[in-house]
Amino acid sequence: MKLRSGRRRTADARPDAPDAGPGLAVELRDVRRSYGRGGGAVHALAGIDLALPRGTFTAVMGPSGSGKSTFLQCAAGLDRPTGGSVRLGGTEITGLNENELTVLRRSRLGFVFQAFNLLPSLTVEENVLLPMRLAGRRRDHRRAAEVLARVGLADKARRRPAELSGGQQQRVAVARALITSPDVIFADEPTGALDTGTAAEVLGLLRDAVDRLGATVVMVTHDPAAAAWADSVLFLADGAFADRLERGSAQRIAARMTALPARTAHAGAMAGTAA
Repeated sequence: MKLRSGRRRTADARPDAPDAGPGLAVELRDVRRSYGRGGGAVHALAGIDLALPRGTFTAVMGPSGSGKSTFLQCAAGLDRPTGGSVRLGGTEITGLNENELTVLRRSRLGFVFQAFNLLPSLTVEENVLLPMRLAGRRRDHRRAAEVLARVGLADKARRRPAELSGGQQQRVAVARALITSPDVIFADEPTGALDTGTAAEVLGLLRDAVDRLGATVVMVTHDPAAAAWADSVLFLADGAFADRLERGSAQRIAARMTALPARTAHAGAMAGTAA
C-alpha cells in the first residue's frame, strides 16, 4: 500500500526541516509480529506492507485488538517485528542493535504520547531540549525558543510541567518532538487526555508541522475527529490493513470504522488492493 504525498510544505519552511520531496519517510515490507508459540500464538501483525512519503500526515485507526499499538511500536523501532523489514528515512532499522536503535530514536524520530511524558523536575525548555541532551548534541536554546514560539508557549520556558494545563503540557511534548527536525513524528493517541477544544489546538500543531515544516506524522488514534486532520486514514483489522480513506470527514471516518468488523475476513485482500 503506497500513499501519495498530501499537502506540500510552503515557502516559509525551515531550511533544516526534513526534505518533503521525493522519497519515503516510512516503509514496511511484510512486517509480522507474533506473541507466544504454537497453537497459542497471537498474530498481532499479519504481513503489513506500507510506504508513506515524506511530508504527509497519516492516521491509523482500528477496533481494540486490531494491532494499532503493535504497528506503531514496530514502525518506530520500539518493538522488533517477528518478520519483515522496516525502513525509516531510508535507513533499514530491523537489524540494528538496541544501542543503534536508541541513537536513531533520539536523533531522527519524534514522539508524542497521550500521557505527555514530561519530566516534572525539568523546566519546559529543559524538557524540550531533552532529545538533544540525550543524543549528546549541543543544546540549542535558540532552537528551543523557536519551537516553543511555534506552539504558543514562548513565555512558558521557565515553568515546570505542573504549572501548565494538560493542553499546554501536550504542546510542550509537540515542541520536544520537533526540536531535532526528525524524519518522522509518531503520535500515540495524542489527544486522548484532552478536551475537544484543546485537542483541536494540538492537532492543528501537528498539521502545521506537516504543511509548513515538511514533517511526516504517523498518528494512532481512536477518535474520528482527530483522524480527520490527516491526509489519509488507514484502518487496521486483525493485524492487516482493511481499508483506506483520503481526507475524510469525521462522519465518513466513523462510518468506515463501523463497517470494519464486516470486512475483517477480507483484510488480507484489501491490504493489497487499497493503494
